[in-house]
Amino acid sequence: MKSITWIGLLMLMAISIPLRAGNDFCGVKNTAFQANEGITYRVYYTLAGVYIAAGEANFTSVLEELNGKPVYHFTGEGKTYSFYDNFFRVRDKYESFIDTGTLQPYKFIRNVNEGTYKKYENISFNKSANTAITNAGVFKTPDCIQDVLSSFYYARNIDFSKMQPGDKIPFSMFLDNQVYNLYIRFLGREVIKTKYGKFHAIKFKPLLIKGAIFQGGEKMTVWVTDDANHIPVRVESPISVGSVKVDMMAYRNLRSPLSSLISVR
Repeated sequence: MKSITWIGLLMLMAISIPLRAGNDFCGVKNTAFQANEGITYRVYYTLAGVYIAAGEANFTSVLEELNGKPVYHFTGEGKTYSFYDNFFRVRDKYESFIDTGTLQPYKFIRNVNEGTYKKYENISFNKSANTAITNAGVFKTPDCIQDVLSSFYYARNIDFSKMQPGDKIPFSMFLDNQVYNLYIRFLGREVIKTKYGKFHAIKFKPLLIKGAIFQGGEKMTVWVTDDANHIPVRVESPISVGSVKVDMMAYRNLRSPLSSLISVR
């Protein structure tokens, strides 16, 4: 995950619990999202206590077929605003194709264009062989492996009611030709005020790998709606200089009512 910069934060905000075989969380049923859902986020960069709206990201889901199988096609696109382009231009696109029944990924595409850094990655997952195929070769993966974007949606189906504050939940993710064994730590529930409004929220911290932008350890904090949708509504994380805050600003075609919303700003 060393190559993920600020837009990668949006993919990690709802980081999943795609666990190894034998774990009860492997193969959850989708109750949180549906086709044609859309969510928009705004990214704020802060330095010396001043917040600047730096860019936005949009997440969409559509129902398609891949090799004759029904799949959800997820797309996450992020870009900086024109003013911020002068400092650090971002044009990123992430795509994931997952099985509609198992929520396991078949294919992942990452096209990153951030400043002078460019990265293209195309991964095919062979679930029967537990491998990931990239242009660099074939890599062994554990059961229930997820990619960065599929985990965004997979995590929304986790039953947090079974967890106690402080619980650590391990998961495995494939990225940059590597398997990362990480975890999230459930922190509990609280009311959170965002740029969109006030929510009843579930709070947790994912373990991150130290890279060029993000600090390692449990530095990032994530809040998701405490309702059936489990939409991430706020993410905060320190970065190498300053910090980043991400807020949900718009949504459409949710599967369930947004009952966690207390008030709109």
